Amino acid sequence: MEELVIRDADVVDGSGADAYRADVVVDGGRIVSIVKEAAAAGCQRPEARRELDAEGLVLAPGFIDMHAHSDLALLRDPDHSAKAAQGVTLEVIGQDGLSYAPVDDRTLGEVRRAIAGWNGPGDDVDFDWRSVGEYLDRLDRGIAVNAAYLIPQGTVRALAVGWDDREATEAELEHMRRLVAEGMEQGAVGMSSGLTYTPGMYAKDAELTELCRVVASYGGYYCPHHRSYGAGALQAYEEMVELTREADCPLHLAHATMNFGVNKGKAPELLTLLDGALAAGADITLDTYPYTPGCTTLVALLPSWASEGGPDQIMKRLADDDTAERIRHHMEEIGSDGSHGVPMEWETIEISGTGDPALAQYVGRTVLESARLRGETPWTVARHLLLADRLAPTILQHVGHEENVRAIMRHRVHTGGSDGILQGAKPHPRAYGTFPHYLGHYVRELGVLPLEECVAHLTSRPAARLRLPDRGLVREGYRADLVLFDPATVAAGSTYENPRVLPTGIPHVLVDGRFVMEDGRRTDVLAGRSVRRVPR
Repeated sequence: MEELVIRDADVVDGSGADAYRADVVVDGGRIVSIVKEAAAAGCQRPEARRELDAEGLVLAPGFIDMHAHSDLALLRDPDHSAKAAQGVTLEVIGQDGLSYAPVDDRTLGEVRRAIAGWNGPGDDVDFDWRSVGEYLDRLDRGIAVNAAYLIPQGTVRALAVGWDDREATEAELEHMRRLVAEGMEQGAVGMSSGLTYTPGMYAKDAELTELCRVVASYGGYYCPHHRSYGAGALQAYEEMVELTREADCPLHLAHATMNFGVNKGKAPELLTLLDGALAAGADITLDTYPYTPGCTTLVALLPSWASEGGPDQIMKRLADDDTAERIRHHMEEIGSDGSHGVPMEWETIEISGTGDPALAQYVGRTVLESARLRGETPWTVARHLLLADRLAPTILQHVGHEENVRAIMRHRVHTGGSDGILQGAKPHPRAYGTFPHYLGHYVRELGVLPLEECVAHLTSRPAARLRLPDRGLVREGYRADLVLFDPATVAAGSTYENPRVLPTGIPHVLVDGRFVMEDGRRTDVLAGRSVRRVPR
């Protein structure tokens, strides 16, 4: 007898088709049968060792978070309710060009410092891997939800070239090609870049094109955090479209927002650009989170020249008064490339977390608010925080526009990505709330998307981008990565004031046919594993 029958569920199968009532039988980690309208038809209903009454609940494929920063959280936090409670059954990590494989001992230490604001310093993690394959093997020991990995181009450049702002030599470029090829062979699904982060931002388009050709040869995709989300946003999107056209590589645009005052109401211009490329045969998808503020590290706002050489050199420049004044001038009066070409508006920069608890008084306030309280300039406060906290502060950037958010999420190649940074005392609520916020606020309350269409954005579309042949749909033979939610009550619990509150209306989540959430509570099941690239 089979393990589980989910009885009388309203199945929203991920295809975008209308919901239907069915009994769904799970066994051996897969969906083994779907009996539609079993009760109404009067037919013999399937039996199993366990029965779950799903009356009033929607059964959907597990949600796929196309942009996650859980690279260390998956290892240090077996509970990982931040994602499991949202119905997420697969996260794509290795984002924004910086992560922890492939590395050597030098690069690992540099990367750990560079992205401590995203993932913490990692002092509680045993870094017993160096290659992509070894990292994926580590995930395979058991994690809360599944994870796929993107090769981080910035880490690759740090390993082969270093943190200097210069072109790679031919030997260094060949080293990077080899590292990317090895990562793809070991199971990565593609490559990411952080083109406003060092050292990835120092790569010219020709270098990126060469690496994308390697990615494409293995059936992977390129996921850039491109060179500007502000003053040069449209040009930066166009650059990525052209680069991947030249490389013949599929493109997935990370957190595809149109932010800052210069881009208010300009989402239609981005969508027109993408529609033209799609009509010409380009393979493009994108992800967004359903919120207006962004989230990153405070150090990311510095001009690229100030970040050359890596974290130690940044600290030296910040400590030098003359150099610090030059940094301030670029940020406040010119608009640095780190702040997307827009002069700093300190009233939009809220400190969301610090590594040092002694600096907690800054958390939850904008830099401008802290400056006024202290009788200092905003730059004095920002500089002090960067030096005192050794580059670790995280920030919320209140620079988004609701009309842009809604327009982009309606697009036919849109998928969902939380961009969830789990560090800090007050992280962005998207880390705990992205997927229920889509379903509760934008589907039920605002009607921006029909339920069936929204579920497709969160399931089958990302599965297709990842080239996963047996995930993203409720189909017989597919993996039983499933979520059951109440469409009348599903909602994000997280807010800007209380960002770590779990969602409501998602009682059950299954990974590989096993309950990781049951009756709204996290079980002790660690059914997640690495999801590796499927060979062409």
